[in-house]
This record gives sequence, C-alpha cells and structure tokens, in this order.
Amino acid sequence: MKMTFRWYGSQMDPIPLRYIKQIPNMSGVVSSLMDLPAGALWPTERIQALKQEVQDAGLELEVIESVNVHEDIKLGLPGRDAYIDRYRTTIERLGQAGVKVICYNFMPVFDWTRSDLFKPRADGATVLAYDQAVIDKITDPQAFADQIQQGAGAFEMAGWEPERMAEIKSLFAQYQSVSHEDLFRNLKYFLEAIIPVCEQYDVKMAIHPDDPPWDIFGLPRICTGWDNVERILSLVDSPYNGLTLCSGSMGSNPCNDIPAMVREFGGRGRVHFAHVRNIKFTGPGQFEEAAHFSADGSLDLYEIMRAYSDIGFEGYIRPDHGRMIWDEKGRAGYGLYDRALGVAYLNGLWEAIQKDRR
Repeated sequence: MKMTFRWYGSQMDPIPLRYIKQIPNMSGVVSSLMDLPAGALWPTERIQALKQEVQDAGLELEVIESVNVHEDIKLGLPGRDAYIDRYRTTIERLGQAGVKVICYNFMPVFDWTRSDLFKPRADGATVLAYDQAVIDKITDPQAFADQIQQGAGAFEMAGWEPERMAEIKSLFAQYQSVSHEDLFRNLKYFLEAIIPVCEQYDVKMAIHPDDPPWDIFGLPRICTGWDNVERILSLVDSPYNGLTLCSGSMGSNPCNDIPAMVREFGGRGRVHFAHVRNIKFTGPGQFEEAAHFSADGSLDLYEIMRAYSDIGFEGYIRPDHGRMIWDEKGRAGYGLYDRALGVAYLNGLWEAIQKDRR
C-alpha cells in the first residue's frame, strides 16, 4: 500500500509540498494540471515540470486525478474521436513520465455534487453535506452551479471548472435524450480506444464512482453500485480497466457494502486506487462528511482497511475529504489538518491489522 495525498499544484493549492512531506508514511501526491480544460492535450513539458516539483520535495507522482473526459465523449458526439486521440496521447506522455494510475469519472455535466460546502457541525468544524430534498427543489442548475462556485470563494472546485459550468444549459439540453444505456455504450467506445495505449505504457485507468451514486437533475449515472461496476469492468476485460473505490462516494448509498466490494473487485486486481473516508447518514437521501474515525460517522473504516489487508492490496490509497477544522481556510473538504489526521488514523489501523496477522 502506498499512502498519498491530494494536491492541486503550487498555483492552486495553499498547502505546500513540504507540509505534506512531513505527514508520516507519505509516499507521494495525487495531482493534476487543473488549469487545462477537459479535452486538452497535456504538454510534455508541463507534465515533466509537475513531476520534478514533486520529486524535489521528496515525494512521488504516480497517480493523476484527473484527466477530465470531454462531454463530447460522454455524449457520443462526432467530435469525440478528436478528443479521444488527445486523451490517448496524454496517457502516453503520462506513462513516459512514470505515472501508473489515472483516476477519472464519467459523470454527465456535474462531477461530485453537494448541497452545502460548509455545513456547521456540533464540534465546531464544517463539512461537505448533501440533502436530496434541497437538490430536488433546484429548478435552475446554472444558478446552483454559480452558488457553489461563490461558496467556494477563491478556490476553484475540482469537477466544477468554469469552462464547463458556463455551458450548463446547453449541456442539459444535449443530455435530455441520453439514457443509461447510451452512457454505457459511450464509455465502452472510450475504453476500447484508450486501453490498448494504457497497456502499452503501463498506465491503469481507475473510474471514480458517481458522487452521490444515483441520478441527479434527471441526468443518468452509471457507476453507482456492485452490478454497474461489474458491467463497467467487463466493457473491456483488461486489468488496465479498473476502479477507484471511494468509500465515501459509493458508501453514501447504504446498500453498497464497501468491504465486500474491496474483497471482490480488489481481489481480482481491479481496484487501482482507494479513497478512504467516512460519512454520516442523517436521513433518507441525506449525508454529511465526517472525521475518518469510524465512530464519528456511519462507515466502519476498520473493516474497510481490513478488507484491503485481506486482499494484499499494493495499490495507492489516500484520505479523502476531511472536515475544515481549527479555523483553517481552504478548498472545501481539502484542508490540511483533518486530512493529515485521517492519514494518521488510517496508518494506525493498517499497522494494527498487519501486526495482528503476524
């Protein structure tokens, strides 16, 4: 297992690499070129510069999150082939730079969705939260997107890039005729085109679950649970077509058994990246994010980590969204302090589980 930490780059992340390096058992960072729009070709010199910056801090850059998939690919439009060609070249360049995993998603229009970026908790922290009843009342997705960005302040939210948010109304119109089957068909087309390049350059694709894992705003979502993951992995039956198993995203549907999914899909070698975090169910279609400590939320992180140990997991893991604590100001869910506490907690669980097996 390699412990990693999400980092948005020196121009977009207030957390310096030297702080991340000081977190015990930290092997590297998970990063991206966030300023590049979906569909852009990643320049070799930018990739190399990012890698060098990370290496100079004594860390590794072996996971990229994300190389965003252009909406033309998800929609199956005629322009998708040009974007896929760029994606294939980007994979090639990342592989040549030593990147081993690309985390991506296939969510229409919106990436992760929350109704509140800074919900106050009884402990004085603030957290990301979701309430389906609030979402259901939204009649203008553009206004909702604007509200999210305003709430984020000076920090651009990953998955809510300005160029994509500026086209929400036209994208919603385009998706009106797109079904779940269309989305599966378009994902298959995409994977069939890129997986041979992944195999050649030893870069594993790891699809991130939809967050939350159900349809929102009438948009179809297809990475939502056991059966859909099984289907996605079978679209191109290659070990390079794998999963980012996010306990918080997939686990926000209580029907999804995360330890069982770890053992099944991870046991087949198809989980390439693990996001491990906790959430607290607060009602039907409602949850808020919690500290990684199991008792603070609704997920049993001991059982999740034990499942990874059971399969001999040797992939990449990172703490995911944390609370904003100790008056820290930063990107919602991505402060330093609580995620560092999350790493310490996961490290402690892992060490205890491993020693119990001796």
